[in-house]
Amino acid sequence: MRAIAKNARAMNEDELFRAAKLKLFAILPAEEQGTLAHAVWQSIHALEDALSEERGKTIRLSRTRQKIGRVGERECVADLVMGKESDGFKLLLERRMLHLSFEALALGFADQFNAEVLVHARERLAAHSYVPQ
Repeated sequence: MRAIAKNARAMNEDELFRAAKLKLFAILPAEEQGTLAHAVWQSIHALEDALSEERGKTIRLSRTRQKIGRVGERECVADLVMGKESDGFKLLLERRMLHLSFEALALGFADQFNAEVLVHARERLAAHSYVPQ
């Protein structure tokens, strides 16, 4: 997938580049597909890739990774959704990847979050005219 994305970028095939990157983010996490953990790591890989591209060097979300190590994926998502709009959210918004935001993940795994987290997630996404699928 990396090679496909690289070739697509070289040929100015923006949609193919985007599709290859999204597929790459979907297959990178070691966690079981269809789980919250997989979705969280998919989001992290997407953000790290975008930041690395933007800054021209490898960027890791060290604090997010450490927090997940301490409290787990679910609690990390809940805390970030309840906080102010993050830079990661804004970056995903700019790159048309809000479906990978922690807000969208919370709504996608609604049974794992309390009502307050879901309200915050819904409101933040609605403020940007994003309707989760």
